[in-house]
Amino acid sequence: MMVDLRQNSAARMIVRAATGVRWALIALLLTAIVAPTAHAQYNVIYNFAGGLSGLNPYDVSGLAIDHSGNLYGTTFYGGSGYGLVFKLAPVASGWIFSPLYSFQAANDGAYPYAGVTIGADGAIYGTTYQGGDGGCSGGCGTVYKVTPPASACKTAICPWNETVLYRFTGGADGANPRSAVVFDQGGNLYGSTILGGAGSGTVYQLAPTGAGWTESTVHSFGSGSDGAQPFGGLIVDITGNLYGTTMAGGDFGLGTIYQLTPSGSGWTENILYAFSGGTDGANPWAGLTFDGSGGLYGSALNGGGAPGDGGTVFELSPSGGNWILSVLHTFAGVDNGGLQPYGGVIRDSDGNLYGTTGSGGPYQGDGTVFELTPSGGGWTFTTLHGFLGGDNGLDPFDALVLDASGNLYGTATYGGTHGDGVIFQITPGAISASGARQRLGPY
Repeated sequence: MMVDLRQNSAARMIVRAATGVRWALIALLLTAIVAPTAHAQYNVIYNFAGGLSGLNPYDVSGLAIDHSGNLYGTTFYGGSGYGLVFKLAPVASGWIFSPLYSFQAANDGAYPYAGVTIGADGAIYGTTYQGGDGGCSGGCGTVYKVTPPASACKTAICPWNETVLYRFTGGADGANPRSAVVFDQGGNLYGSTILGGAGSGTVYQLAPTGAGWTESTVHSFGSGSDGAQPFGGLIVDITGNLYGTTMAGGDFGLGTIYQLTPSGSGWTENILYAFSGGTDGANPWAGLTFDGSGGLYGSALNGGGAPGDGGTVFELSPSGGNWILSVLHTFAGVDNGGLQPYGGVIRDSDGNLYGTTGSGGPYQGDGTVFELTPSGGGWTFTTLHGFLGGDNGLDPFDALVLDASGNLYGTATYGGTHGDGVIFQITPGAISASGARQRLGPY
């Protein structure tokens, strides 16, 4: 069933009204142990306003950025009411927002939860949660690409052309993709669905052919120790192995980290880690990030064992044929570092990690932007920004993206001038931009 984010927003505001005093008292009583806050410059660079101006960005996979510094993403609503793909381009006087494609809830798709990926051909690739066809109520979802019009536009609004690469049927191929797609070095597309297959989602491949794209199911999740509901996106290494997370299933029913390895004519799944819900965390919602030594970084939405059970940031490292999970930070709510890191983390070439939390923080509990810096064999946690609600934005559910100048970009699902969400820029001092995960293409 499609989640109505507008109803969720209203519920969250009621909870905040009831708990605002509690958060204020916690902040007052625990000022001595507040996580340090950096002197970071935070700017809202775009306010969503509904219609063709977009409404409620919910792209947990984050924005995409091209080599010219243009930002691309999706909103869950807006356009014709079923979401749109947009571009935000930097100019001397600020930023120019362009709606590229508005979904119609027909065979073209509807409600894009995920962000987009820029292909080597310059096209924009993504998924919609519903629409298309198949046996699902509202449609089982699509994989699409949008491309610029063949001739130059002479109007302010210049829609791009959409091509549906695949429509899910809800059977063995899966249903309802929530994550972005990723390319391998051969130009094949990979992604995941949260339903269908053996009942708990799939990982799929789309291979380019002369006539279009051929879909095949790489893995079908059946719950249990196998994992269930892969909400987060995939990453691929240079040998073609895929890595991802499931937010449920596993030995404890609280999610897994898995690897899919090409094997002959098929694929072999390896469960690298099963979350227990203790100090390790529970329910990883987002995908993973590579380091330079074969290790993986990510976040768990819940658990951690600290007050609030607000989730963790972790590292998973290969060791002697096994994988060892280390918790780098536990979100407790009382340290003003936030709660519930929906969007995972990105990493720069100096090994610093950056992410967001969807709630908690030093002000109204509206979320944070944070940094984790390796230091003396451990990690130093810094809150770069605490969301204030209102024009400042609230509920940043997405991953961040880093540009070549060291600026971080992200979205908040609600708040802003119109209450419909914002795109923000934050510069937390000296960040090494080289080497950060930016989804620039199939490399």
